[in-house]
Amino acid sequence: MEGQNALVVFQDKKIRRAWHENEWYFSVVDVVEALTDSPAPRQYWGVLKGRENQLLTFCLQLKLPSADGKNYETDCANTKSMFRIIQSIPSPKAEPFKRWLAQVGYERVQEIENPELSQARMKELYKAKGYSDEWIEKRVRGIAVRQELTGEWKNRGVREDKEYAILTNEISQATFGKTIEEYKKFKKLGRQNLRDHMDDLELIFTMLGEASTTKIARSKDAQGFVQNKKAARLGGQIAGGARKKLELESGGKISTSENYLKEPESMKRKRLRG
Repeated sequence: MEGQNALVVFQDKKIRRAWHENEWYFSVVDVVEALTDSPAPRQYWGVLKGRENQLLTFCLQLKLPSADGKNYETDCANTKSMFRIIQSIPSPKAEPFKRWLAQVGYERVQEIENPELSQARMKELYKAKGYSDEWIEKRVRGIAVRQELTGEWKNRGVREDKEYAILTNEISQATFGKTIEEYKKFKKLGRQNLRDHMDDLELIFTMLGEASTTKIARSKDAQGFVQNKKAARLGGQIAGGARKKLELESGGKISTSENYLKEPESMKRKRLRG
């Protein structure tokens, strides 16, 4: 869940954050921009910390994603330290931002103590976007299946990030005949999450491919990247075989170019009927 919640929004301003040592750390530059609407928030922050040297003692350098998709070390502060920094920024938004900051920082603590809260908030978010209850249940279940698979990869010596992406592409290619990037282009997506734009059957076959991969990796005791790559291909082939059989019997394609950027009429009718 940390990855999915690494970006939060305050009054239409995006605030990057990182989960570090059991608490959230927020990008100071993003907070400066949100409070001041400055066209040059990095320069604003540079002047501020140059004028008040003690502000640097409240910060840690953590890697956060930038606009170019790469991660860079960025000044970050936890909730308590961010309150101190905000005191040095004259802004009418300071008080509402403090209340917002306290809420988003505390919510993650609550979710650790009660993981069901995380799922409940996720469901509320998807529902607010207009997704049906049936779709939301599949999406949430798909997240659990994915987490189980990545946990298995981690325990079996697969390195995160690049190797995870390669294995995921193996499953997707064998399941749908498309890599993740090819699938996103097919659906005319940019940086959006592909799974948030899949319909029910696409989600189901994605889950089947990943759940099959987990079971095969365990049964074969796959270790390291190469063995898990074979397991991923086999897991995807199982889902791909089931997809092809359904397409043959139903006379229709499972993969669809439709997305939820703007709800297509066919999906709208389907949702209203449901």
